[in-house]
Amino acid sequence: MNSIKNIIFDLGGVVIDLDRSRAIRALENLGVADVSRLLGEYEQKGPFLMLETGECTVSELCDTLMPACRMGTTATDICNAFEEFLVDLPVERLEAIRSLRDAGFKAFVLSNTNPIMYNHWIENAFRKEGLTVNDYFDGIVVSFQERTCKPDPQIFRNLVSRYHLAVEETVLLDDSEANCESARSIGLNAVQVKKEGADSILSICRRLKEEGVAK
Repeated sequence: MNSIKNIIFDLGGVVIDLDRSRAIRALENLGVADVSRLLGEYEQKGPFLMLETGECTVSELCDTLMPACRMGTTATDICNAFEEFLVDLPVERLEAIRSLRDAGFKAFVLSNTNPIMYNHWIENAFRKEGLTVNDYFDGIVVSFQERTCKPDPQIFRNLVSRYHLAVEETVLLDDSEANCESARSIGLNAVQVKKEGADSILSICRRLKEEGVAK
């Protein structure tokens, strides 16, 4: 950790708490079948993957799902049910990111996400301290804008190239080991984040601040 200057944060499962089962229940209550197969912990399938990779719009996703939904379901109902995937963004994680940047680190986001969540729930959650998501990071790369998802190594290359990062000075914090392995394949450091213990996100942030030499 003592050579790290740049920190890449995953959002869901790292900065933001997730509960896949809530989204599955909410979408099933609307009548959408086979949701548990389509919604994964780390990767989506079918129309949800297409939304996450920018291959379809929010309207097209809703049009695809609407025939399976009970009568009277609206596009807003579908979006709200999908957003049940997201649970909370604890303010202490926002404080930890700010503290790292104050210590001289550069912070980035690399997230598999979609415009429903990113432009609504996530944008609002980052306002807890009266700031915006852009105030916490030096750069943001999201899958629906890049038209590819982790663990594709290309999305890591996009971030590294765009922000001129030295891979040996950069660490990915992600809850998926497959994503960590993909990051390592292009020379990045990577730590798989756990929910608790020494590899929880707050513990890793404290360790980086104590051991790092960003300045």
